[in-house]
Amino acid sequence: MKKAQKIRLGIFIMFGSALLLILIGFFTARKLFEKTDIYFVAYRGVSVSGLEVGSPVKYMGINVGSISAISIDPMDVNQIIVRLSLKAGTPVKADATADIVAMGITGLKTIEIRGGTNEAPFLKEQDFIRQGSSLVEDISGQAEAIAFKLEEVLNNLIAFTNPDNLEAVTNVVDRITVLSDNANQAILLFNNVVEENRDDLRQSIFATNQMAGRLDTTSVEILAAGKQFNALMQSDTLGQILGNIRDISVTLSETNLNGLIENLALTAAQTRQMLVRLDYDVERSSKELSDNLLLLEQTLQNLEEVSRKINTDPSVLIRGNRAKDIPDRRLQ
Repeated sequence: MKKAQKIRLGIFIMFGSALLLILIGFFTARKLFEKTDIYFVAYRGVSVSGLEVGSPVKYMGINVGSISAISIDPMDVNQIIVRLSLKAGTPVKADATADIVAMGITGLKTIEIRGGTNEAPFLKEQDFIRQGSSLVEDISGQAEAIAFKLEEVLNNLIAFTNPDNLEAVTNVVDRITVLSDNANQAILLFNNVVEENRDDLRQSIFATNQMAGRLDTTSVEILAAGKQFNALMQSDTLGQILGNIRDISVTLSETNLNGLIENLALTAAQTRQMLVRLDYDVERSSKELSDNLLLLEQTLQNLEEVSRKINTDPSVLIRGNRAKDIPDRRLQ
């Protein structure tokens, strides 16, 4: 290799190394100078297997920091102190808990902060977050519950397989079989009765439906009548009628009924006298009218006779007093 190539290679390696150191320093310095809030979690009687320094810390599923240290409490060897470095301003409430959760199927675990209410105060930096549950603890608790239930099932099975209990169960099964046979016979008998009386049942159901329809119609009519009665009771007409009846009753109570009856009797007597007088006047007037009509009829007859004679003999008009007096005497 020539000397110039070696120089260029050395310069390239030097610049590459310098650039790599600069990048490493930039990201390291960023981590070092990034402001974080420090909190602690004390786990007592809980296994922290799977937790590693640098594991992420989540708050309701969001990455908010990492685990910066894990140590045993020198004052209590059954207690593990986990140091959390969270982003500045992370709102951690006093009633929040730090649970240990699994990260997939790798066996690694992380801490997730859960809970917290709006009414609770915020934790200050360097404060302890309350211990939460862990996956192992949950699994162990569930395993204990399953084991307890399994033990109860086995005990019940042992008690059930006891010869005395088996005999009692056999008797119960026999009784249940007899009961089921009786139930089947009763159902068959009921079916036969229904088949024999099917027409009667249909007629009864039809009559019941008609009766229900009539009852429905009657209820509707009663409801309408009730509404009308209610409207009548609430209307002003009833009030006016009651007021008029009250006025009439007050007037009758204040009126002298005896005097009213006497006045009515006197008025009836006067009316009777007036009718009698009117009847007498009408009868007398009718008699005079009849005489006048008779006289008028005779006069008309005389006038008719005179006019007939004049038509027959016009010379009658120029005769003497005797002739003139004849019609007058006839008229008289």
